[in-house]
Order: sequence, then C-alpha cells, then structure tokens
Amino acid sequence: MTEDERKDVEAQDEAPQDAGPVAEEDSSSSQAAGEEPSPPPPTADAPEADAEDQEAVEKSADAPVAEQEEAKVEAPAEKKKDKDVIPGADLEPIAVEPEERPLSAEEQARKEAEEEEQRAREAALTADTVDEEAAARAPAKIEGDSRFLATGKRKHAIARVTLLPGKGEFIVNGRPIEEFFPRPLHQTTARQPLAITGYEGNVDVRVRVHGGGISGQAGAVRHGISRALTEVDPELRGELKRRGFLTRDARAKERRKAGLKKARKRPQFSKR
Repeated sequence: MTEDERKDVEAQDEAPQDAGPVAEEDSSSSQAAGEEPSPPPPTADAPEADAEDQEAVEKSADAPVAEQEEAKVEAPAEKKKDKDVIPGADLEPIAVEPEERPLSAEEQARKEAEEEEQRAREAALTADTVDEEAAARAPAKIEGDSRFLATGKRKHAIARVTLLPGKGEFIVNGRPIEEFFPRPLHQTTARQPLAITGYEGNVDVRVRVHGGGISGQAGAVRHGISRALTEVDPELRGELKRRGFLTRDARAKERRKAGLKKARKRPQFSKR
C-alpha cells in the first residue's frame, strides 16, 4: 500500500467521528435559539394516535372559547335585567288605614238624609215601609196637656218651637214640613233630635221660623227642638250635646266693611 492510499484510509476513518459532535452542537444551538425541534419520524401506529390527540386538543381549545361566548351573551342580559328591576319592587306594601274624623252636624244630617232616601227606595221596591230603627226604640210620650217651648238659632234664622203630646205631626209656619222643606236633607236635619231620642211619632211639633235661608231655618228648627227635648227629659242632654245639636252654630256671613267691596275684598290698587 502506498503512502497516498494510507492517507485516504485514515481520512475516511476520521470523518464519521467528527460528524457526531457537530450534529450535537447544531441541535443544542437550535434549542438555545428557541426553535422547536423537529418531530421524530412517524411509526406504523403514529397516524391514528396523532389524529386522536389532535381532536382532543381542538376540543380543549374550543371549549374555553364557547364558554366565554356564552358568558358574554348572558352578562348583558343580567345587567339589563338588573336595570329594569325597580328597587324594593319585591317588598309588600304596608296598608295604612286613614283615621276617620268625626262628622259635623251638617255632614251627619246629609248622610242620614241619603240613607233615608235609599231606605225609601228599597221600601218602595219591596213594599215594606216598616222602619226597623223606629220599631226597635221604646215609645216615649208626654203626659197631660203640657207643652214645652224653646228657641233655636242658626245664622240669621230664628225658630220658636213648641212640643205637644200627639202622634208625630210636624207643622212649620202653618204648613207641613214636607211642604215647607221640600228637600229631604232639610227635613232630616229638622227631625234629627226626635229620631235620635225616640220621640218621633209620639209628639206634635209646632214651629214658627223667620229670617235667613232654607238651610239656616232647618238648622234653627233642629236647635230649638233639641233645647225643648232637654226640658222634657234632662237625661237627653248628654246625647244631644255629644252630637252637637245643643251648640249654637255662630258661623255667619261676615259684614261688609267701609271702603271694601265685600267683607275682605278690596278694590284694585294702582300706583300710577
């Protein structure tokens, strides 16, 4: 073997030994640079395994995205719902019953007149004219030929009342009460003391009234009858006083003043 042939053989023996370290250096340098290593060559069973792994990865990647989209869709609905709800709408309201104020004499008379008219209509429909309240009260009568006088006032009206034993006749200025007071309200106002005390239908009433208007005259008649009943039976004073029938209602129209158009109305004032 010549010298040249021997050198070629030595060169061939040294070439494979140097390839290993160079390859290792290249792989280490590529990892240091952040490059992903190349995947190993696939085997016989590799395609099926890779397909399953890829599906699992896709499902895992899609799941968070779907959940995020659902959360985004639900979040605005919840916010909108919270805005539409009125604070305290689910609370139950507390029912506060208003306090009933006591009725005045005029309001009580108006109420009783309305009730009387309603009872009259019902009685006309049912052909039953029996007054249950009057039937329930014990009859009260004045014995002998005694008579009781009293004076009642309301606004500018003055009524002089006389109570006599009788069967409930009610005469005002020589005329029946239904003719003198056409409105049921005024009739009920005048008869209130008799109906409350139980003397209605057991005594005759004679009244002379003047001054004022129809409403004032009805109030004056009621005031005079109440005073006369206290003369008949002093025990009735408490009940009549409690209802305000014995109190002189001093309310009246205020008089006109000099320099004014009415009681308080003034002429228009102008500086210039």
